[in-house]
Amino acid sequence: MAKAKTKTVAAYDRVKLARDAKRPHIFDFIKALCSDFEELHGDRLVNDDRGLIGGFATMGGIRMLLLGHHKGATVEENMAANFGMANPDGYRKAMRLAKLAEKFHLPVVTFVDTPGAYPGDTAEARGQAEAIAKSLEVFAALRTPVVVVVTGEGGSGGALAIAVGDRILMLENAVYSVISPEGCAGILWRDGAKAPEAAEALKITAGDLKRLGVIDEVVPERNLMAGLKKSIVSALKELQAVPVEELVERRYAKFTAMGRF
Repeated sequence: MAKAKTKTVAAYDRVKLARDAKRPHIFDFIKALCSDFEELHGDRLVNDDRGLIGGFATMGGIRMLLLGHHKGATVEENMAANFGMANPDGYRKAMRLAKLAEKFHLPVVTFVDTPGAYPGDTAEARGQAEAIAKSLEVFAALRTPVVVVVTGEGGSGGALAIAVGDRILMLENAVYSVISPEGCAGILWRDGAKAPEAAEALKITAGDLKRLGVIDEVVPERNLMAGLKKSIVSALKELQAVPVEELVERRYAKFTAMGRF
């Protein structure tokens, strides 16, 4: 009997799925995966950015700090959260909370879903590039386990700012890239209509990124919440058994090895 062929989903179709407004958002994941959640607010400098949410949570009996981009589920939430495009205040809040987790020896779990960091003049004036760069530095050296889950769009530095971790999980219909397909098509061909070709060339799907070694695990979306919870808890238990010095060394080696073939 011939084997049934596996249906191939085009990269740009994955992009559309990753952007779908009905896709689970951060509070959907919190409700489904965590037995409790206590949100913490503010960067202690300027503002409480609603584009990036953080707080203490318990998942599978493990106490942790949970961080994630917040796109919003309603028009009002979309506007308040800036469609998940965080300002510098959001990344500074994430750093503040990550250091708090380190202080209390709690692991960190981040949920990535953003088109990118907010590119407006107010964000630039408050140091958007510096905040992202500092966040990369902080997470790279964080002396506690970090598990990252790319749930929807993983857009450029806005995503990477909270995506430097020991274990990188990615939902099967999520995407993760240095630039959007539309942006890439505009630069290379000056034609946004070539976004589907750009999506294929960029290798932004979970399968491609797993093969390239950028992520560690593709999480199937059938029985999503149960499977994702199992993957996160399993990763945390494994990482918590690793001495912290070795943990940080492995994380540094993991990211500095990317792009070497």
